Amino acid sequence: MSRNKQPKNSGVDQKKLIELIIKAMAKNPKQPLNYKQIAARLQITEKEEKKALSEALLRMKKDGLSEERGHGKYVLKAVGGYVTGTIDLTKFGYAFVITEESEDDVFVAARNLNTALHGDQVKVLLYARHKGKRPEGEVVEIISRSRAAFVGTIELTPQFAFLIPDNKNMPFDLFIPLSKLNGAKQGQKAVAKLVEWDQRSRNPIGEITEVLGYPGENDTEMHAILAEFGLPNRFEPEVEAAAEKIPAAITPEEIAARRDFRDVPTFTIDPEDAKDFDDALSVRRLPDGNIEVGVHIADVTHYVRTGSLLEKVAQERATSVYLVDRTIPMLPERISNHICSLNPAEDKLTYAAVFELDSKANVVKEWFGRTVINSDKRFSYSEAQKVIDTGEGDMKEQLLTLNNLAQTLRSRRFASGSFAFERLEVKFNLSEKGVPLGILFREFGTSNQLIEEFMLLANKRVAEHVGKKLKGKTFVYRIHDKPNPEKLSSFGYFIKRFGYELDTENVKGLPAAMNKLMDAVSGKKEQNIIETLALRSMAKAIYSTDNIGHYGLAFGHYTHFTSPIRRYPDMMVHRLLTRYLDGQPASDREKFAKMCEHSSKMERLATDAERASIKYKQVEFMSDKIGKVFEGVISGVTEWGLYVEIIENQCEGMIAIRELQDDYFEYDEENYSIKGRQSGKVYMLGDKINVEVVKADLRKRQLDYRLADSSDKE
Repeated sequence: MSRNKQPKNSGVDQKKLIELIIKAMAKNPKQPLNYKQIAARLQITEKEEKKALSEALLRMKKDGLSEERGHGKYVLKAVGGYVTGTIDLTKFGYAFVITEESEDDVFVAARNLNTALHGDQVKVLLYARHKGKRPEGEVVEIISRSRAAFVGTIELTPQFAFLIPDNKNMPFDLFIPLSKLNGAKQGQKAVAKLVEWDQRSRNPIGEITEVLGYPGENDTEMHAILAEFGLPNRFEPEVEAAAEKIPAAITPEEIAARRDFRDVPTFTIDPEDAKDFDDALSVRRLPDGNIEVGVHIADVTHYVRTGSLLEKVAQERATSVYLVDRTIPMLPERISNHICSLNPAEDKLTYAAVFELDSKANVVKEWFGRTVINSDKRFSYSEAQKVIDTGEGDMKEQLLTLNNLAQTLRSRRFASGSFAFERLEVKFNLSEKGVPLGILFREFGTSNQLIEEFMLLANKRVAEHVGKKLKGKTFVYRIHDKPNPEKLSSFGYFIKRFGYELDTENVKGLPAAMNKLMDAVSGKKEQNIIETLALRSMAKAIYSTDNIGHYGLAFGHYTHFTSPIRRYPDMMVHRLLTRYLDGQPASDREKFAKMCEHSSKMERLATDAERASIKYKQVEFMSDKIGKVFEGVISGVTEWGLYVEIIENQCEGMIAIRELQDDYFEYDEENYSIKGRQSGKVYMLGDKINVEVVKADLRKRQLDYRLADSSDKE
């Protein structure tokens, strides 16, 4: 149940009484209040309590928390004033407010949160700061809630019910009146919205809005993950109806208004399980020997019009979500899988970047505009790879030509300072009921590189066209900042233990040095951990109207133009590009800046949901392997334990410090290690160790390991 309770008015605990006085005065901090007014606000009537109040007011004045204005009237003294920021709530109930208005995070005790929850935007009153200590304060206003709905498990009694939240950052259980259960039963997973929370109440009051089902069922767990991150699992009927009304037929007038590529060899390359195809490549040799390559992208904005219901849905969702066993599309399937999808042997409307390239992959000419295509072939990556490897098969001439150009583009990109990170992608072999039967890893071959290079080329040249030729025009860029110097320095220090050197001070030469490092670790036991930490040292790419370039790709201008079926920013880019090609004035920068911020936020949530679904399936996969021993690599070191990633399947679990019973281990943050006080035994990030699977907790999506001897391994 709830872990926090509002303190009562008491003349005994002066510290708590002072906090209550500050709270009462903070509601109107500029209004001087006398003893009687404060007593009335705190509902203090007893003689002993009044005496304590008088003493507390004198203490506050002495300590510099308040100042006297006139005879016997007090106001809070300016001790730093107010800051606004975001609540970072711990599992213990206290929080830190992350704010740009203070160098340090502001500590907020549980009793001073005043119903603020993790992620909420809040206004905080700063207390008088003690020398050498972090600033402390109290939440005086909740500006906005980060979420109003919570996922959890129903705990039912004859008189009432609680929803026990799954989220570790929610330390309060939601009280659910029996009349607001909405059919939820004991032990079921459900979604509850926060209805009311009086500061005097132990628990927030909620109402069940959706019953997800029983824990352990695949659909229940996947829907729970989506709900946890505030992501939808379906479209409303009116949205599906709007999609059904869109005509699929292409008129002769529409074809006549576009460049016609239907007779030009064209194909798509996508994963084997792909259901929507949003990019196609056309290729033909020109009379002068140059190669014309068309990057044709599904023309989503032709069908999804500005201001329409479908547009509003796409803007709100901002991205498709990819869980291990399903895709939650940004747009209904009639749009994403049928009308807009570049299916083979069908006339399709596209938006294209068409390039004339010489034999060295230099762009001689370029054109941007609307096209119509008819794809000749739908390749999977493995099918295209076979043609590239053998030189035989459908459209071999076109594939081999494009592959040669792509490899040239790729070599040039790396030579210019682009990073070469290729992380292993986990893929599950699932039963019909979604049970993981095995864990596989996606291969990234030259067919993947072929598509990647031409998508990068299109994205780069579209961004350059607007950013360089149409300077000052509002546009949506994909930006990536330089790495954090501290993180980079820590990374450089860490890799020294493996015998590698990295000049972290030379930011300009860093990409080439990092690529050299990635080549050096390839195939080594430490490859995965070094690649992981290298990525963690980098900034995250976001969408913005302010272009700072893309550091990781070494591009001065970059955008997302190539996936409008699954990304709303690409739709924005298509609209803006059309506007400027038509000679219209610049769009409202502030409007697009807000949409960029929202799209970046939704992208992060979708990524977190995907990771959560992978983690759940990994735990589920390991649930029948309790007691088995595996070889692993220490992937994280904290004061509470060691995180270990099993080498053969990438399943990460934790060995709690308390399980290391043979010694007292101390945490060494600088060296990413723990060290035994008596034995001197050191466990360090990147070390290979054997672990036994002890527990697989599906509810927490958590694996528990223990140390095992090499002799224990089967």
